[in-house]
Amino acid sequence: MSGHYADPKLKIFALNSNKPLAEKIAEAVGVKLGKTSVDRFSDGEIRINIEESIRGDEIFIIQSTSAPVNDNLMELLIMIDALRRASASTINVVIPYYGYARQDRKARPREPITAKLVADMIVKAGASRVVALDLHAVQIQGFFDIPVDHLMGAPLLADYFLNNGLEKDAVVVSPDHGGVTRARKLAEFLKAPIAIIDKRRPKANVAEVMNIIGAVDGKRCILIDDMIDTAGTITLAAQALKDAGATEVYACATHPVLSGPAIERIENSPIERLVVTDSIKLPEEKRIDKLLQVSVGPLIGDAIKRIHENKSVSPLFKNRFHRE
Repeated sequence: MSGHYADPKLKIFALNSNKPLAEKIAEAVGVKLGKTSVDRFSDGEIRINIEESIRGDEIFIIQSTSAPVNDNLMELLIMIDALRRASASTINVVIPYYGYARQDRKARPREPITAKLVADMIVKAGASRVVALDLHAVQIQGFFDIPVDHLMGAPLLADYFLNNGLEKDAVVVSPDHGGVTRARKLAEFLKAPIAIIDKRRPKANVAEVMNIIGAVDGKRCILIDDMIDTAGTITLAAQALKDAGATEVYACATHPVLSGPAIERIENSPIERLVVTDSIKLPEEKRIDKLLQVSVGPLIGDAIKRIHENKSVSPLFKNRFHRE
């Protein structure tokens, strides 16, 4: 690594949500993580201390707003405020997983649009840019009144299937109508057709699979979603594909939220392998044999270098992502 990226102007700080990913990102950029301490007062209030001068520096903060969502969000807001008051020149907020993203519209009367509220809080705190990965809805970019670089996980997920020869006889399946664009993106990388599962959802986190649009009989099916939360949708979809004659079912998603009964459901499902990224840190008990994590560290690291050098980040998701 040349000394170029050791430029003191570029600094990366990690908060508590995903330190291992932050380490990988810093390594990909070629810098050490900045010194900061994040702890709690006895009543639970968050205390942050930046332990080096950052005056005039270009700062990147790494923080997923995953569970515990509100703690991680408050850590991020307090850190942005600390950086702004310490005279950072730019505060780039890297959010590998953006919590509250599913509350992106009013589906019923008297509902909040919490994804917009969170965006307002991040901007108000003093962020100058957001780098996000596979937002639940792409229009969330418009909730921020600052630049948003939106990175895609599909090339990384595609790499796993291509490197293991799993694209042959494959069909990429979207578990619902909303994910068709995402499925098409993966299908382009795999040069495979797509299918769609038409499902009705009676209430939140309860999925009811209806019928399959597209040919899946005798095919290897690869389900793709942006996140897997309770795994109800993806496991019911996998069973429906098996029932429709699929030879094997794989699943992939960028964000392994994996809450509640998710791990048990995946274990008991016909899914051969679930490929996810490390946008969310997984505790040991969730790292089952069926689950494989690929790292977004090099991808985010490359994006940070490009932003720092005022280069376009779009080439990072037009092609398959691989290291030179």
